[in-house]
Amino acid sequence: MAGKRKQRSQKKKKAVAPTDRKLLRKLTCVDLFAGAGGFSLAAQNVGLTVVAAVEFNPKACETYTHNLVKDGVPHLYAGDIKELDPVAVQKVHFADHGCDLLLGGPPCQGFSVHRIKGAGVDDPRNDLILHYFQFVATLRPRVFLMENVPGILWERHKPFLDEFYSRGRLAGYDLHDPIVIDAKDYGVPQRRKRVFVLGVRMDVAAQFTWPPAPTHSGDAEVTQNRHLKPWRTANDVFSKAIKRSDPNNIHMQHTAEIIEVFRNTPLNGGSRAQSGRILDCHTEHNGHKDVYGRIDMRLPGPTMTTACINPSKGRFVHPIEHHGISVRHAARFQTFPDSFEFLGGLTAAGMQIGNAVPVKLGEVLIREIQSALRAYDAEEGQQ
Repeated sequence: MAGKRKQRSQKKKKAVAPTDRKLLRKLTCVDLFAGAGGFSLAAQNVGLTVVAAVEFNPKACETYTHNLVKDGVPHLYAGDIKELDPVAVQKVHFADHGCDLLLGGPPCQGFSVHRIKGAGVDDPRNDLILHYFQFVATLRPRVFLMENVPGILWERHKPFLDEFYSRGRLAGYDLHDPIVIDAKDYGVPQRRKRVFVLGVRMDVAAQFTWPPAPTHSGDAEVTQNRHLKPWRTANDVFSKAIKRSDPNNIHMQHTAEIIEVFRNTPLNGGSRAQSGRILDCHTEHNGHKDVYGRIDMRLPGPTMTTACINPSKGRFVHPIEHHGISVRHAARFQTFPDSFEFLGGLTAAGMQIGNAVPVKLGEVLIREIQSALRAYDAEEGQQ
């Protein structure tokens, strides 16, 4: 299978003249498990038409609709994907033309690296990966891209991934091996590793550079020799002031005791252990060292989790101020523009942000897919 894909990809790309590009139709996209819309926003920014999206969480749906839906497009199916008939979606949105790209990252808690021992093996949320593929099999997009956490590659979750690949091949798709991508290598000011699986319909002999080459690096020599940009750091997040009128300029309210702990924590990267706060449980073990730690502005930020606005859940304390990071700070780490408003309150916003695909990373990945399909269409004389 892989050899066949490689052989077909040796065709020479046909250049598309600038005037011809204007005549090409916009590629179409569907976003499953869309959350607040990081992947959808990336697709729109690159120039795709997001025709439809599916999301279960009501507050995430509010955010998605508020920021992304204009005149009914994308059509947001707000509800359980297990109760949505993919055939109906196909008839409503793709009766006259096909789907080019299907995106989506099924909820990943069952595969989280924070699960220990056998936890997550029988998590019913893992089955959502297979519901994702029911849409792939029905809509038959030319390309699909699935995102998940690295824990999906653990041996104990192998049956789920094997089933996904098996169904993909039976439906007529070439599936690239799962790849782990760190967002910091693609212009995101955050250390964030996620797994991506690319599937290409077998009749689409497009050439892909996959994964796309990194655009940023932390190695000065590599950066200079390969013309890469230096990693973006947390300084990019905190150096620009947040407007007081920004509804997402909110952070957790802490007790006087916790604020004093923050005051005693060294600025710009200080840890809980350095604050002098010792709890009874710390006499037996040191606990999670990043908990109540300050973010270091000189480095890419920590992974924004669903609890990123809570300093008790990780290194989420402001670098120099004595409180946790705000919703807007967390959104900036995920490269959402300041114009993007998260609804539902502090905790709900944090969850939406932590579940999202960083917008700038999504743009890099989708742009490569778009480029490959455009070149293939030009070669085949399609518009």
